[in-house]
Amino acid sequence: MTALPHSTTGSHGESGWAVPDHLLSVAEYAALGEPDSGFTELVEGRLVMSPSPKRRHNKALYALARQLESQLPDHLEFVQDIDVDLGLVPPGEPGFARRPDLIIALREAGERIDEDDTMYHADDVVVVVEIVSPGSKRTDYVTKHGEYADAGIPHYWIVDLSEPVSLVACHQAGELGYQDAPAMTGEFAAAEPFPVKLELDRLLT
Repeated sequence: MTALPHSTTGSHGESGWAVPDHLLSVAEYAALGEPDSGFTELVEGRLVMSPSPKRRHNKALYALARQLESQLPDHLEFVQDIDVDLGLVPPGEPGFARRPDLIIALREAGERIDEDDTMYHADDVVVVVEIVSPGSKRTDYVTKHGEYADAGIPHYWIVDLSEPVSLVACHQAGELGYQDAPAMTGEFAAAEPFPVKLELDRLLT
């Protein structure tokens, strides 16, 4: 991920997409749209650019979503690659918005977002999932780990595609933030926030 510099006058990349000249609130970020390639996130008001995911990453994400689909209770749904307002600062201040690989969110929240054309909020999200890429390991294991915990998202799953494929399940533990379970390989099974079993080795087959 690369933080985009803020100029005093604003600038445009090769695609014509404008780089803002000031720190952004979440509302300003939402109004900005996306560049022609890759995607952006918002960290303390600064745009952070990431390249488009690789084939291996996308294949694993699709396989994970397929396994989840039949196991979700009726009040939950999964959504891939969508912005979430972490709500870490008051509205109007330089904000935080992340674009997880996948979220498991309240179905009623999705209906509201469709009607109002708004962004997911952290309290709409039950599980946030990141698939670790070669350049995102520290961001996923450390930076986002802290941000998602501070945002109050109950569960965070970190899927690492390094052989053997593993999943670290993190859950809220009060003032301590997230408590991390040992990395699981082979099969991941959990009772919370809903009964689920994932065959991790099938994410790359």
